[in-house]
Amino acid sequence: MNKKIAIPVEGGLLCAHFGHCEQFYFAEIENGEIVKEETITPPEHQPGVYPAWVKQQGATVVIAGGIGGKAKDLFAKESISIYAGIGTSEPRKLVEAFIDGALSILEGTCNHDHEHHNCGH
Repeated sequence: MNKKIAIPVEGGLLCAHFGHCEQFYFAEIENGEIVKEETITPPEHQPGVYPAWVKQQGATVVIAGGIGGKAKDLFAKESISIYAGIGTSEPRKLVEAFIDGALSILEGTCNHDHEHHNCGH
């Protein structure tokens, strides 16, 4: 399995709300091992910017907490797989769980009020 995984982070942990993240953690996986890790500050968040930017970074998988339906559709158009509804944790631990096939997907992680966002739940 050779993949590059992107995880939105805030304060060093997976960001519960995708559009509000501070940075993205990227991990490159080769033969079931993490071979490279980096954290990059994304461009300013605007609708549709993150999916194209994540693809430019070479990622093919996104692990996220709450993410809207429109964002999921945009990632799908970029051929990027989404693992959403993931609980807050350290990004490296999430990647290790992904490698082991043990990533726990939670339901209903967006339980705050949305005026202009659709969490897809």
